[in-house]
Amino acid sequence: MIAVFSGILWLLRFAMGACVFSFFNVVICRLPAGESVSKGRSHCPSCGKVLTAKELIPCVSYLWQRGKCRGCGEKISGRYFIIELAGGFFFVFCGAHFGYGEWGIISLQGLLAFAYLGILTMVAFIDWDTKIIYDRFHIGIGLLGIVSLWLFPEQRLTDRLIGAAVIALPMLILALMVEGAFGGGDIKLMAVSGFLLGWRRIVAAMFIGLLAGGGYCILMLVRGKLARKDSFAFGPFLALGLGIGFFWGEELVAFYLSFL
Repeated sequence: MIAVFSGILWLLRFAMGACVFSFFNVVICRLPAGESVSKGRSHCPSCGKVLTAKELIPCVSYLWQRGKCRGCGEKISGRYFIIELAGGFFFVFCGAHFGYGEWGIISLQGLLAFAYLGILTMVAFIDWDTKIIYDRFHIGIGLLGIVSLWLFPEQRLTDRLIGAAVIALPMLILALMVEGAFGGGDIKLMAVSGFLLGWRRIVAAMFIGLLAGGGYCILMLVRGKLARKDSFAFGPFLALGLGIGFFWGEELVAFYLSFL
C-alpha cells in the first residue's frame, strides 16, 4: 500500500511539472507571434478550433488523440508532447536532486532549479525558431541569481561576479571584432547565468555549448544543410550546456583539473 501511495505521489509531481511546461508551450508559440500569453483560449494552430479541457491534459491528450487535432485531423507537432514530458521529468529530477521537505513538498532549491530549466527551455525553442532571446528571460534568470544568494550561500559573491564576466566579456569582445560571432541575447544569457552559476559552472557550461554547437555545425555542413557563411541559433546549445552546468559543472571542472 505504501508503494502505491508513493507511486501516486511521484505521478502527481510529474503531472505538476508537465502542467507548468504546458504553459511554457503557450509562451513559446505566442511570444514570437506577438500574442498575449495570458489571454485567449488555446486553439489548434491549423484550423483555429478552441481546445476543450480534455484536449489540454499534458502528455495524455496528445497520446489519446494520436498526435492529431480532433477538429481538422491535422498532425500536431510532437514538440508539444516532448516539452510537457520534459517538464514532468525536470520537476521530478529537481526534487530528487535537492530533496523534498515536509509532506513531500519540493525544496526551494529544487524549485529554483526547475524555474531555471523552464526558462532555458523557452530560450532554446524560441531562439531555434526566431534567433531571438527576449530580455524578459535574462531578467528572469537575473532574479533567480539574486534569490540564489540566499538559497545557495556556498556560492560566494566573488565567484558569481567573476562568472558573470568570464564568458560574457570575451563573447562581447569577439562579437565586436567579428560580425555575427555571437548575438547580444547569447552574451546577456551567459552574463546573467554566470552570476547564478559561478565561474566554474559557467565555464563548464560554455564548453558543453561549444562542443554541442560545433558538432551540430559540422554535421549540417557535411549533410549540405549549412553553408560556411550561414548562421544558426546558438542559444539552444548554450541552454543545454547551462542546464548540465547547473547540476554537474563543479564536478566536470574538478574532473578536468585532476588531469593537469
